[in-house]
Amino acid sequence: MEKLVIRNIGQILSGKLEEPIFDGDCLVAIDGRIADWGAEADLDCEGATTQVDAHGVTLAPGLIDSHIHPVVGDYTPRQQQLHWIDSTLHGGVTTLISAGEVHMPGRPKDIVGLKAMAIAAQRWYENFRPSGVKVHAGAPVIEHGMEEQDFKDLADAGVTLLGEVGLGTVKDGKTARQMVEWARKYGIQSTIHTGGPSIPGSGLIDADMVIETGTDVIGHINGGHSALPDDQIVCLCESCTSAFEIVHNGNERSAVLALNTARELDKLDQVILGTDGPAGSGVQPLGILRMIAMLSAFGNVPAEIAFCFGNGNTARQRSLDTGLIEKGMAADFVLLDQAQHAPGKSMLDSVALGNLPGVGMTIIDGIVRSERSRNTPPAQRLPEKLS
Repeated sequence: MEKLVIRNIGQILSGKLEEPIFDGDCLVAIDGRIADWGAEADLDCEGATTQVDAHGVTLAPGLIDSHIHPVVGDYTPRQQQLHWIDSTLHGGVTTLISAGEVHMPGRPKDIVGLKAMAIAAQRWYENFRPSGVKVHAGAPVIEHGMEEQDFKDLADAGVTLLGEVGLGTVKDGKTARQMVEWARKYGIQSTIHTGGPSIPGSGLIDADMVIETGTDVIGHINGGHSALPDDQIVCLCESCTSAFEIVHNGNERSAVLALNTARELDKLDQVILGTDGPAGSGVQPLGILRMIAMLSAFGNVPAEIAFCFGNGNTARQRSLDTGLIEKGMAADFVLLDQAQHAPGKSMLDSVALGNLPGVGMTIIDGIVRSERSRNTPPAQRLPEKLS
């Protein structure tokens, strides 16, 4: 039995909008799953195989990037960059979700080829986890000519995601909706491109097509890169029960508009975060943390709520077993503290002022994967692995 005990936690962020901060100074995980948390005196901490002294920093569920475009391993030809996933881990992100492996050179667009690549991508990230990061990949872009059997074949092979609707040849809502419904029938979750064109072959996807297509996730509701007009963003928030995905690689003003509209409609539980990288704007290792700080500061949202957009909301919208402090969930955590010399009375206060926190450690499946971040500003205090 592998047993992780994290002591001397300053505060525990839960990932849950309804109760974003939990009481407790200790957490126990067994065999990579959360077992218990609370006051150390009330927990069974004996027999730990790994011990961490948090030294008063904050523990949160590992962050989740809901929108990436991986290719193979820890390499992206889009930016000719190695180890971008490892860099993202140093930004507190422990789970990545593909919106399509669209940057693969020579990406096949015939039905047999696109199915083969999706299955292969699902397999290679299942078999190889760069720096321990969980990469949910194998997200085919739908093309004309696909039939219901193709979606069944994909699901039977383990594919659970569709790439962004609109990045392939299917550009009309009626055809896209039929394919999305076939995907949903076989347990495959769908995302749609929203806004102006991003890469060659993509096109404008406006609010009418988003609504008609009815995907599970409204990909980059704030544009990737170019956003829709304000009235269309408001219309999507009013009309849809899908997740509202706000990304770093989009329009910041539109991001705040979407957040404010969601709050007014009592739909904050539908807000999730992504980076939409690697892309033309590059790789953003701190993209999720930057979105949390930006939305808290400019969207007038308490920082503990903004953190939920980056973990718990995504976990719930995408039916993941991580991103929440809950018994039985994966023991994936980020330990972080207020950055040195940053204004604010606490880490959360500093983030609410728009400042990045310092990441001191990441843990995935109960295993310490990184310690002091090489990418965030240095934290005031650092957790310490004792054994």
